[in-house]
Amino acid sequence: MTALSQNSCDVCRIGAPKVDDTEAQELLQQIPEWSLIEVDGIKQLQRQFKFKNFVKAMAFANQLAEIAEEEGHHPGILVEWGKATVTWWSHSIKGLHHNDFVMAAKTDRLLDQ
Repeated sequence: MTALSQNSCDVCRIGAPKVDDTEAQELLQQIPEWSLIEVDGIKQLQRQFKFKNFVKAMAFANQLAEIAEEEGHHPGILVEWGKATVTWWSHSIKGLHHNDFVMAAKTDRLLDQ
């Protein structure tokens, strides 16, 4: 079992530990399509998914929204024609928590369905 196949039921709260740079690099190896970015000093995970049209991109975003709501952990989703850009980070700790990597892996699995 990889570190990213665990359940992400541990919703982040203020004071939860952020993933350090070493752990982030190790976890990124399990989700190679994702990039580590920084926005306004906050580290985030981001990936762009490509689709044949806007309707397919929106359907993907809606599936992701259902998973996010079930988990109580919500990404940034930008839907455009033929693509959806997904960004995960933990708002409460202003950075990355292990759950963000788990949710990125769950997002990837949507493509397998």
